[in-house]
Amino acid sequence: MKKDIHPEYFQNAKVACVCGAHFEVGSTMPKISVEICSNCHPFYTGGDKVLDTAGRVERFKKRASASVGKTKSKTKKG
Repeated sequence: MKKDIHPEYFQNAKVACVCGAHFEVGSTMPKISVEICSNCHPFYTGGDKVLDTAGRVERFKKRASASVGKTKSKTKKG
């Protein structure tokens, strides 16, 4: 192997999830933050969980309710 081209490897890199779970893995980064892990992912937990971090559902409902009153009228060109 060539010298001085490989990144430093951390045997006990700390991983922190948004759900509050913390665990250690091997990585080239000493600290890792993730939004979803095996403790909170629906595939592993068997439950349903909706992640709406940006408020997308509320924004869609607001746009949909605003557009209910607006309808386009079609006119025939003669």
